[in-house]
Amino acid sequence: QVQLVESGGGLVQAGGSLRLSCAASGRTFRSYAMAWFRQAPGKEREFVAAISFSGSNTYYVDSVKGRFTISRDNAENTVDLQMNSLKPEDTAVYYCAARKGVVTGSYDVWGQGTQVTVSS
Repeated sequence: QVQLVESGGGLVQAGGSLRLSCAASGRTFRSYAMAWFRQAPGKEREFVAAISFSGSNTYYVDSVKGRFTISRDNAENTVDLQMNSLKPEDTAVYYCAARKGVVTGSYDVWGQGTQVTVSS
């Protein structure tokens, strides 16, 4: 089973950009679908984006389409989330997650999270 460590969070002004990165341990990374979720204060955790194990398919929640891009490097065991045109409502703790096989279904491996704060 992989272990996940996120990095790249921080404070940014509205309209700015951040790039989150998730580093995975283990030799089976390429067999995992990967995703990013986020949880804002007082709200439930929500899906943000996902990418298939091959990287050929990506999925996004409507609120980030056209602004966020998920990508992965199976040689480096990393998955990134490029976030552009950030809005205050994007403020949340962002979590990297993994599951074996296809993108759909429950994710059972989680990172510790990284805080993203967007000021207005």
